[in-house]
Parts: sequence; C-alpha cells; structure tokens
Amino acid sequence: MLLPHEFFLPFEGHLNENNRWCQLALLIPWDKIEDEYAKLFRPLSNGGETAVSVRMALGSLLIQQKLGTSDRDTVESISENPYMQYLIGLSGFEQRFPFDPSLMVHFRKRLGPEILNEINEWILMAKKESQEKEANGGGSGGTSTPKDSTAPEDAGYRQGKLLLDATCAPADIAYPTDLSLLNEAREKLEDIIDTLHAPHRGVKRKSRTYREKARRAYLGIAKQWRATSVKKIRNGIGKQLGYVNRDLKVIQELGKLTPLTTLSRRQYKNLLVIQELYRQQRERYRKREHRIEDRIVSISQPHIRPIVRGKAKAAVEFGAKIAVSMVDGDARIKKLEWDNFNEGLTLQEAVEAYHERYGFYPEAVLADKLYRTRANLQYCKAMGIRLIGPRLGRPAKDEQRVHKRIERQDAGERNAIEGKFGEGKRKYGLGLIRARLKEASASVIMLQILVMNLERRLRLLFAFILMALQQMLEPSLTIE
Repeated sequence: MLLPHEFFLPFEGHLNENNRWCQLALLIPWDKIEDEYAKLFRPLSNGGETAVSVRMALGSLLIQQKLGTSDRDTVESISENPYMQYLIGLSGFEQRFPFDPSLMVHFRKRLGPEILNEINEWILMAKKESQEKEANGGGSGGTSTPKDSTAPEDAGYRQGKLLLDATCAPADIAYPTDLSLLNEAREKLEDIIDTLHAPHRGVKRKSRTYREKARRAYLGIAKQWRATSVKKIRNGIGKQLGYVNRDLKVIQELGKLTPLTTLSRRQYKNLLVIQELYRQQRERYRKREHRIEDRIVSISQPHIRPIVRGKAKAAVEFGAKIAVSMVDGDARIKKLEWDNFNEGLTLQEAVEAYHERYGFYPEAVLADKLYRTRANLQYCKAMGIRLIGPRLGRPAKDEQRVHKRIERQDAGERNAIEGKFGEGKRKYGLGLIRARLKEASASVIMLQILVMNLERRLRLLFAFILMALQQMLEPSLTIE
C-alpha cells in the first residue's frame, strides 16, 4: 500500500499524513477489498472499457457521500485535490479527470448494498481487533472486548449494550396524491401516443385524447388555494381515470400498427407502471378504500412505498425502511426493505449476530416498545439479557426505585441511536436519497452508514493525536 509520503507531487513537498483524506485511506483494508472484489472491475474483453480498481471506485463513492456532490462535481473535485487522488489509489498528482463521471453510476451498480455492508463489517471488525491488541498489550479495550475471550457460554458472561431502532430514508419525490399521479400518468401516456403515431403521420388520423380538456380539469382542482371538498377531489379523480383509460385503449390500438419496440426503454417502463397504477386507482375509486397493497406512489420510482412512522413532522414517509443496530457508536444495517415491516422481528437476529461477532451476548438490549413483543421478552429472559422497559407483573416495592433508575439510564443511552439517525439525515444525506434506481438507492444508504462509521473513527483518531501533542508540549503536572 502506498504511504502518503510516497505520493508524487509535481510542485515538490509531501502530503500531510495527518490530513483527513490520508487518515481515511489508512482506515480501510484496501488489500482485502481488492482481493475479494477486483473481479467486478475487470476491463471488457474488447478493450473498450478502462480497467478501474476497487479502491478508485469505493474511494470516489466515499468522497461523493462525504461532500454531498453530484457525479461530475465529485470527479472535478478529485482532479483538483491531491489528497483525494491519494485516497482513490493514484500514485501521483494528475490534473486530468481520473475517469469519466458517467462511471459513478457503474460504481454504484457494481458495489451493491451487500458488498458495502460486508466492507463496513470488515472496517468495524478491524477496530475490534485493534482494541484486543491494545488490551493484550496492557491497554484498556472498548466495551465490546471481553475480559476473558475464552470464557464458556454457560458461564453467563454478558458484556456491552446493543442498541436497536428503525428509520426511513425518504426518497427525493414530490408528495404523491391520487390526482397528481393520474395527471402525470395521463401526460406520459400522451407522449407515448405521439411516439407510436409518428410513423403514420399524414396517413392515418390520430385518435383524440382531449389532453387540453383534461389539463384544465386537473388545474381547476390543483390550483384552488382554499381547501377543496372531498366530493370535488373524487370527481376530479374520476375524470382523470377516464382520460387515462381512454389513452390506454388508444395505445392498445396503435400497438397493432406500430410495435411497442418503437418506444424508448423509459417509455416502455412507464407504460407498464401506469397500467398497474390505473388498476390500483380504479379499485380504490370503486371500493372507496384508502389502503391497497404495494401502492405505487411514484411512476419514475415504482419501488418506493409509503412508510407509516407516526412522527410529528411527517406521519408518512416515502422511501426505504432500515433497521439499524449500534454497538459502541458503530452502526450496522440489519435489514433494508422498501415495504414496511415490523422492526421488532429483527431483535433475535441482531442479538445472535452480536454473539457471533464478539463471542458473547450483550448485557442489555436498548430498543423502543415495538421490540418488546412476548417472543422477544421470552428470548431475552432465556438468554439472560436485559431488555429495556418495565418487567411484566408488579415489582416489589423495594425494587421499584431501582428499576426506574435503570430504565431512565437505559433510555438516556438509547438516545445515541436516535442521534445517529439525526446525524445521518442532517449531514450525510440520509434524509433525502437522490438516487433513482432501486439498487443504487440501497447502495447510497449503505455508503452513508459506512461514511458515518469512518467519520467517527477519524474523530477519535484526531482526538488521540491532539491529546498526544498536548502531552508533548505541556510540562508534566504532578498531583500530590
């Protein structure tokens, strides 16, 4: 692995080894990652694709998530910064683009959420190994390092606290309403009709779509600044359903004359999504129901589902739901789904993963009330693990004060995972996922968790360096 002082600079000098990008590069096990995933970035056999290393791909994605920039801005920043070029594995400073910005999409596809989750685990386990080395050398390890790693399981050894919670990573879509979705579907269908009719222009008369009339009907409701009655909204939805149904029939007739292969890939995908959207909206309209399975809330991103969270700011969010576990400030994603799920079902799996990772079970599991199911309570009791919250039954009078004190302490410590979510949404983009593809969105979410863990290690590392410098500069003080 190239060290910072070995990096070539055309204007003389050396890189500062304490720079954040240099320290970030030293925290990642590049050799292990290259050995495992180098085959994903092999060049094409025809020589048309330039070979890119895993370090260049992953480093570029980490820079993008850390800076919150677009693909092109990220590549431009890398071409201007020698420290970033060191992070992505270049041996010397280059003023040209290291790769085309369009390859960033390729990087997100190749480094999927499963691979990024494994890389995150490697980085966190490297931290655990360093703590064990410090403990064996006489230093004090973290809370997740056992006092005696050879202690048998039946000895009842428990150490550390496992924090569990779930949140939603909202996607960058407009707030969906039935009326706006149907209007958007109608406009996309009209564009498809124009494409299919183009070869027959001047020969066959195009079927009427009443697009201007439909647009006026939509704006008549959408532009009302006062609260619109439920009856008017329902009438507007009924009209838009009629226009969409008419357009679908026109496309069906045009498909007999012009093959659907004439459509672009995006148009064909939109057509399939709109057909399902029309079926769902028609069923809701006829049955006067508000709920429907696998409801489509975005035509461009049909994988997005409404996630009911019950928060004060937004009762419903639209995006991926993630279940996260946290130990000693390090976060791991246990489950990522686009459909809503009960996060309480992930508790036992998270506890067993903790045991497999550290060799012992946690002392306590800190989670909210959704995790306090009967099955989870019985499981934690059998394993000798304290689950946050009051015990079942009436406690003895002399134990009430102790239990309340422990509950207050656990609730305060559980706030750490809530703060981790806030940090990710305010600083690292977890509050608005701008990727549009399903796999790319999942990769972006995993990258943000990975960046947060690396940033935490950087903060601890710089704090250690500052303390060491302070001890060197200041005279030693003797306390009598």
